[in-house]
Amino acid sequence: MVSSAPPVLPISNPQTVPSAAPPSVESQPPIATPAFRNFINQITETVKNGLSKRRPWAELADRSALSKPESISDAAVRIRKNYSYFKVNYLTVATAIVGFSLVTHPFSLVFLLCLLASWLFLYLFRPTDQPIVVFGRTFSDRETLGCLILFSIFVIFLTDVGSVLVSAMMVGVALICAHGAFRAPEDLFLDEQEPAATGFLSFLGGAASSAAPAVIAARV
Repeated sequence: MVSSAPPVLPISNPQTVPSAAPPSVESQPPIATPAFRNFINQITETVKNGLSKRRPWAELADRSALSKPESISDAAVRIRKNYSYFKVNYLTVATAIVGFSLVTHPFSLVFLLCLLASWLFLYLFRPTDQPIVVFGRTFSDRETLGCLILFSIFVIFLTDVGSVLVSAMMVGVALICAHGAFRAPEDLFLDEQEPAATGFLSFLGGAASSAAPAVIAARV
């Protein structure tokens, strides 16, 4: 008697089938690198364009143009004219004074760098689909923003950072006003095509407007 063996059905091995992870599970960098690089490039270009408009330093330090102002109103007029002409040079001097003050106070410099890094990496250039998780607790964007604001208040007002920055800026403003009051502006000629709304605030506005698209692209 011949017994026929039952047919063997092919069975697929599930271990041999590669499992494709969904794109949402794949690891992503904690910061939007292209947007951050674009932000740095925008700031660098803005600084280069601003420094290209500075006046010659020899003209700024010309001793033959120094004279005592006749009155307080004359000093105010001189300061306004010299600021309009040497605005980029004055901003460079003020920035150098602030930088030197921070270098001579390393703890304040470390606190300020930590504050800047916190805003950049934890909020501005952090992808919105990657919430911050600390000890198993997920923080929303609003909670992260609130923590960063509290940390900023702590760093600026409860440490030496605020006093160092304020004192350095006061020294810079005093030097700029002293130079502007004693520097005779009769030999200075502004370019007629130069826009009137220029200076420190316009420089910050231009840098902010240039960097805004990079920040928006990182948050989307």
